[in-house]
Amino acid sequence: MRRTLDTGNAAITEGAIIAGCRLFAGYPITPATEIAENMSRRLPQVGGYYVQAEDEMTALHICIGGSLGGLKTMTATSGPGFILYADPMGWALGSEIPLVVVNAQRVGPVSGITGAPGQGEFYMSRYPTQGGNYETIVLAPNSVQEAFSITVEAFYLAERFRMPVIILADQLVTDGWESLSIPETPEEVEAMGLKVIPRRINEGPEFYPATDEIDIPPVVLGHNTDAACSDWTPTPEGYDTEEVDFQHKHAYRLIYKVRNHKDLITRYESYFVDDNPDLILVAYGSPSRVVISAVKQAREKGLKVGALRLISLWPFPDEIFKVPAKYLSVELNYDGQLVREVQRAMPKGSEVHFFGKCGELPTVAELEEMMQALLAGKEIKARNWEWEAW
Repeated sequence: MRRTLDTGNAAITEGAIIAGCRLFAGYPITPATEIAENMSRRLPQVGGYYVQAEDEMTALHICIGGSLGGLKTMTATSGPGFILYADPMGWALGSEIPLVVVNAQRVGPVSGITGAPGQGEFYMSRYPTQGGNYETIVLAPNSVQEAFSITVEAFYLAERFRMPVIILADQLVTDGWESLSIPETPEEVEAMGLKVIPRRINEGPEFYPATDEIDIPPVVLGHNTDAACSDWTPTPEGYDTEEVDFQHKHAYRLIYKVRNHKDLITRYESYFVDDNPDLILVAYGSPSRVVISAVKQAREKGLKVGALRLISLWPFPDEIFKVPAKYLSVELNYDGQLVREVQRAMPKGSEVHFFGKCGELPTVAELEEMMQALLAGKEIKARNWEWEAW
């Protein structure tokens, strides 16, 4: 086991290499540029390929082509580039092409501040392309070490579900420096609980079966498979069709291969929720680390509070919101995005509140102020431009 001090970007790179990624295409953008830099250095060392694209849309199209050629592929960007993935993301989702997309969120809107964290693409990661009729798989790390393990997990899920998997990180995770352990042998990979699936090839003749089953080998062009692939609704053999019946079957597969195997995707951590707390804080990514610290400190002071840390964001884990309580969604934005899903998923008899900051983490003291007010039945309010609360 090799232990080092490094960034989340380096961790994502090493996770991708261990997972079998052999093609990376990207375009420089802070705070994800170091992923491209690291991949340009590491991939040639393992027989892989790095491609510098002219823009983000081209980068993802290159990854799609590489995956259809039989390689495991990845790209990485930040918010302004993530939205440019819309067209190729439709190809990847509709044609069931496995690959991994990393989004290192920074504060917005638009270009915002390159060196400040944000959480503005929560819903964009659920609806990253046009047309609907699909589900997405989105994972969110909150540390350097977890960025490594989640990258390996993303490739594993991409292969099993035949689809792109999004890693929704943030600038504090990708740029932060922490201890990182990297396995160096297959035995160490197994000891860390990491799962790796080699790329398989679908031999046909049914390349797009009307089933919700997973673990079907992906479509790979060439290799004497006679496979076909396009962004149109396919017949089972992969040919374009305008017949609505095929569209019904295809949409069913894109949605229910995820929904009916949600238990294989859902990842979360809970803190002090077994005794039915009066207040539960909800967060993902970097803010969750402050939330966990604040809740532990509040418990030491006798406050009956708990926390839910979401690791898988989509499909949304409705089933973990079981306790009727007050919920406080803590996010790195002012508009409130995660909170909308908490509102929808919370059980009857609950109420939901929102606390958001822009470009910087909340403090433990700020969260304690929120918790004290909510437990006392007081209204929480925004503080000028410093934070948003409701």
